[in-house]
Amino acid sequence: MSSSGGDSVFPVPKPPQSGVKAALQYTGIPPSWLDKRPSLPSRNWLIFLGVTSSVIGYYIYDRQQSKQIRQQYVDKVKHFAHVPLHSLDYPRKVTVYGSKWPGDEDHDRSMKYFRKYVKPILVAAAVDYEMIGGKRHGDLARRIAEEIRSQRRIALGLDNPPQMPVILPNSSPEDRRRRALEGGIIIVGRPTLKEFMAGLKQGWSNSLDVVDREEQLSKELENDGRFDEPEPEPSADGSDVDGEPIPTASRLPSSIPVSPFTPLQFRGPAPPPPSDQIPSSMNSPPTQIPPQPPILFVPFLNLIGFTQIPRMIWDFFNERHKVRAGAEGAYWLVMNQTRPFTAPPPEDLRQNAFADADPTTSSGQPDLSEITPSDLDFDRGIEAYYKQSLIKLFASDIEKVRAEYYSALPAKLETARALARGAREPTKEERNYPPPTEVELRAERMKKELRWRGDEQGWDIIKPEKDAEWDERFRNVLKVFVAPSSDADDTIERSTPS
Repeated sequence: MSSSGGDSVFPVPKPPQSGVKAALQYTGIPPSWLDKRPSLPSRNWLIFLGVTSSVIGYYIYDRQQSKQIRQQYVDKVKHFAHVPLHSLDYPRKVTVYGSKWPGDEDHDRSMKYFRKYVKPILVAAAVDYEMIGGKRHGDLARRIAEEIRSQRRIALGLDNPPQMPVILPNSSPEDRRRRALEGGIIIVGRPTLKEFMAGLKQGWSNSLDVVDREEQLSKELENDGRFDEPEPEPSADGSDVDGEPIPTASRLPSSIPVSPFTPLQFRGPAPPPPSDQIPSSMNSPPTQIPPQPPILFVPFLNLIGFTQIPRMIWDFFNERHKVRAGAEGAYWLVMNQTRPFTAPPPEDLRQNAFADADPTTSSGQPDLSEITPSDLDFDRGIEAYYKQSLIKLFASDIEKVRAEYYSALPAKLETARALARGAREPTKEERNYPPPTEVELRAERMKKELRWRGDEQGWDIIKPEKDAEWDERFRNVLKVFVAPSSDADDTIERSTPS
């Protein structure tokens, strides 16, 4: 082809493709994609990739460090699992206590912490354990107190020891007591410490009388008038149509039960005291208590609330600190080196400290923790992480719920009594969904009062302004696990969180 200028124009042929492009040009991929030259990502992509890779890298680093720390402590104690055990002997066993964290609906949170951070080291050392927790505040304290009272009654011969169906070797009470002292106690968190010390003091101080909480509460609630029927208003002359007085509760003979709170329970003179009461010499608290198993304190912090989200994020990327704390505590327990419990100052020193306190200060009270550090102050700082709404409104919330329940109770009672006596026919809704009877309402009230009063007593134990309980009889009796002195120069390097 020729042009008017005499020059011929021919299309420039494309260079032949080879390699990957030649193989992919028949797959339907657009040719522009094959000719695309790579370039650096944009500024926004660089920021995204940099932040994402940093976060993922720090997470992977933290988990790798956690595995290494746990494995280091496992290697230090795993030789205990290979020590031969006599065929008639038992492995070492410890008791783990964990209470409900204030404001958390999951009552088992402390036990989950133990299973994740402390248990692996105990398992590696072939140390058995028993976990005891409380579903509500105060449950752990009541259980410990009841166990101690039961031991005291058995020791004084008031109760018989539990009979085993098969008598096993080394299963006598003395052998069980020896194994308990050789084992230890693990306390997870400060709320557990407060409940443990409260239960320990109550168990060694309260009387040995067997008290049923439900029976005791039923006697308190029997005559409070909540289930009394209102007396009908008398007529003008004070009599009915036949001239007889209206048989109200106040006019009934004393031999007839006024309020059927409990079957066979009549209002009248108090029953005579039982003849098998415990002598005062046996029922008085002992002046000295026997040795107790050593204690291991495991720090535990449970973050709850919107304001704690930054700390939650920090904890998520610093798991190694929890792993180190739990593994280190378990290692101390396995090595079984103890020291005496650091007790608070005696009462006379406390009085002198208060007498020497400067009245011009804001509180006018001395800081006894600075005078003598005590193990009762273990993990005191975590109480600052409690929900402030819980601290301020715990008791008032219970009172509010109680008031609402009792305000609605008369209407429920009126309905239950009217249906039971046939005073009116049940409605269609009441036929489909029968309302509770009076007996059911009494049982419901008993259950609610037990829960409310138990929560109030438990909160009174663990609230931040309340110190842990102490008894001078515990001095020189309690012990605490500490780091082995032989490993002082071979301590695993720690990184303190900022």
